[in-house]
Amino acid sequence: MPARLAVTPAAALIDVPRVFSLDGFQPHSAVTLTLTSRQLDGAVWRSRNTYLADAAGTVDVSGQAPVSGGYRIADGQGPIWSQSPAHAGDAGDTEDLPAPEGADGVIPVRASASDTHGNHAAAHFGQRHVDSGVTRQPLNEDGLVGVLYTPAGPGPHPAIVVLNGSGGGINEARAALFASRGYAALALGYFGAPGLPDYLSEIPLEYFERALQWLRATVRPVENFIAVSGHSRGGELALLLGSLYPQAVSAVIAYVPSSVVHGVLNAGKPGTGRFGPAWTQAGQPLAHVWENNAAQDWGLVDSLPEPRRQAQAFVNAQQDAAAVARARIPVERIAGPVLVLSAGDDGYWPSTRYAADVAQALQAAGHPHAVAHLDYPDAGHALQAPGVPTTEISRAHAVSSIVLTGGGDAAANARANADSWAAVQRFLAAAVAERTAATA
Repeated sequence: MPARLAVTPAAALIDVPRVFSLDGFQPHSAVTLTLTSRQLDGAVWRSRNTYLADAAGTVDVSGQAPVSGGYRIADGQGPIWSQSPAHAGDAGDTEDLPAPEGADGVIPVRASASDTHGNHAAAHFGQRHVDSGVTRQPLNEDGLVGVLYTPAGPGPHPAIVVLNGSGGGINEARAALFASRGYAALALGYFGAPGLPDYLSEIPLEYFERALQWLRATVRPVENFIAVSGHSRGGELALLLGSLYPQAVSAVIAYVPSSVVHGVLNAGKPGTGRFGPAWTQAGQPLAHVWENNAAQDWGLVDSLPEPRRQAQAFVNAQQDAAAVARARIPVERIAGPVLVLSAGDDGYWPSTRYAADVAQALQAAGHPHAVAHLDYPDAGHALQAPGVPTTEISRAHAVSSIVLTGGGDAAANARANADSWAAVQRFLAAAVAERTAATA
């Protein structure tokens, strides 16, 4: 029997697990499975993992750990998440891997397998964020900048706003995936995109209030349900918006958020330093935890070689109780369910402590809606949707260019991605059901 490699499903959303079937290889031989993909930004990524075939010449990728390669545990999705950027001399032939056309495009992946006896097989599969029938509508009006993805079907659909963190930009991929799962999703930019400020400095919160109004008027969501989801500084922002505009925000999902307001840190305008205000309301800056903070000390972090782990500076700042009290986000004003997700090995800031503070404040206030805190003790800052490579633990910050480590490891981050995305889907479904029952 000739060697065979199949990947199923061959075409599906990125959050759908794939099954790798390998058979027909030399019994008990070493079989190397190579994946090569071209990601949304056009970069080529690759994984190589070697497994031992059984007596029938079959490799069970889901049930056995590779003997060498990018991971060391049994994980059927390991060939996908263990991909790392291909070096210039290792890019190989990529003519059959066309660059995806934005978030709407399919990420092409080539899989090939060979053993030490010359048996070889290959297959292709595609990962996408946009399901059939989902529509894309750019937003550039009234000063608002973003992209709206709307699910197939007439609706009405529940809605969600997707916010990036201190790197800025517009997270179209995440919004497209939400839309593919049934939500009218607005990927909203607020800096670092055409038509917007270049830096996270003095961003008026009224901008987001207008965006919520625009989304409600445009998609007329079912039961007026609009959730807000954000990552890192976007998580801080999501909690802020829920507390400041409780009648406009139906639920909050905060990935690795802060429980206090921060200054611009390393994402502000040149010359403003770390402690300029990031947010304003009614033309006035919001108080942040770094103002007159007796415990703040960036000296040790700044002296570290890159990649830097900066979380300790944030831990230190929490020791000034008065500064924390002034900058605390009043989450008890949120008028809907709240989900906070944190990472125990977060290298950026102490998201586990921050998320616990949020959950405890809501519980202490007798919050009448669901409150959930999901912590991933071994994971790092880069919580995201599943199906993506997780090997790049350190990277240059999009604004400051300082190379920071997010923490965690590839395997732990991949597990957290899969679990958290499923939890977010359950949370949203329950929040919409609660809203529907309350208005029935």
